[in-house]
Amino acid sequence: MVHGVIESYIWSFFNRFIHVVLIIGFTLAYCLDDFLAIHIFFGMLFATAVVLRIVWGFVGTKHSRFVDFPYREIWSYLDSIFGAKTRFVGHNPASSWAILLMLFLGICTAISGMLEAGIAKNQGIFAFLYAQYSHVRFLDGAHKLFANALLFVVVVHVLGALIDWLVHKNDSIAAMISGFKTTEQNESITLNIWQRIFSGASIALLAAVAVLMLGDNALNKSHAQRIDYAILNKNFANECGSCHAIYPPFLLPKQSWALMMSDLENHFGDDASIDSELNAEILTFLEKYSAQSFDTKVSQNIIKSQTDSTNIAITKNPYWIELHAHIADDVFAQPNIKSKANCFACHKDLEHGILTLSRD
Repeated sequence: MVHGVIESYIWSFFNRFIHVVLIIGFTLAYCLDDFLAIHIFFGMLFATAVVLRIVWGFVGTKHSRFVDFPYREIWSYLDSIFGAKTRFVGHNPASSWAILLMLFLGICTAISGMLEAGIAKNQGIFAFLYAQYSHVRFLDGAHKLFANALLFVVVVHVLGALIDWLVHKNDSIAAMISGFKTTEQNESITLNIWQRIFSGASIALLAAVAVLMLGDNALNKSHAQRIDYAILNKNFANECGSCHAIYPPFLLPKQSWALMMSDLENHFGDDASIDSELNAEILTFLEKYSAQSFDTKVSQNIIKSQTDSTNIAITKNPYWIELHAHIADDVFAQPNIKSKANCFACHKDLEHGILTLSRD
């Protein structure tokens, strides 16, 4: 006790631990979304922490339970945001609503992330949706939407905490670090045996999830299957593969393959002409396995964006351009790449029909 003010133990170690995991998990998953394996690792830690915090909101200690949040005082609290404010032992009304909204958006972000991994990457527990893109197109972009909405609420929450600290001189931020908060009377919490067991089991679960996510598991497993085009069509593999790496037929729509095969004498600056019977056979194969034959995100967007009916270059498809817009031209000019057409520099398994980045 200092000057008649009591140091009460408000936030248990579990509260503070799960708070740190949520911060680290979301921050790193959001900032490292270009690196799929790392993004999924921290995303799953974040998702697990969100679920545990929701459960703790029902079975946890006083001030941590949702029933203890002062929801009804939100308007009077906001009305005096820069004036005299009532001190709250636990969460204030604004942070109470923010916590509910962040947890809700956290669940939405996690679920939409797993859906997107399945829809766009053929990966994880929703991989069965990969070849049904036209039916789930409405979900495309939901993960980004929820993640950005969550980021917005987090930023507002942090700004509110800073105002609480700098303007109102409250010790809410310090309390979330130490667990102790200055109060007029002793408001200290104690954990019962079940709360202690839940806390310990939750920390163990987070550690188990971290270990699990380091290896192959149902949540990050790729369901992509390698295609041997030499078996699928020997002539296609031999003729096309004799001059360059094999480009999977799903990278272009039917009309582009038809145009390309009709003018092999002028094949990107070379004469790649073959006899008419062989040409017809390979064209039939290309059209059979063209973008129109696959209900995947890549194929459907290639078709949708192909506004120039005379285009036969993958790198001139608007969807390809959109996906690679963030890559500087000097990157493509590097000696180990040389050209935008060298898709295989980054997509190591593309010759086998797997469109993933090597860094993934």
